[in-house]
Amino acid sequence: MMAPVQHKVTWQQVGRVTKPGRYLFRFGWLTIAAADIKIWLQHPEAALTLVSVPSDGVAAEYRLGVFELPMPTSRPIRPDSV
Repeated sequence: MMAPVQHKVTWQQVGRVTKPGRYLFRFGWLTIAAADIKIWLQHPEAALTLVSVPSDGVAAEYRLGVFELPMPTSRPIRPDSV
């Protein structure tokens, strides 16, 4: 059995919002909390997981879940620096 696909969004993808609230995007409504913005202020490159929440409307509803930081780029070790 395969694990479900987890979709993530970056701060840039949500327009670098600066205030908590409920925002409409192509994929549905997204509620962004103050804690989510705080993560993005500390780690602007972080990707947060979209978590589906029950909806009584036509559009899908999401909140943000766990975040992931990109892997740092590795630098090759030069022989003369060892």
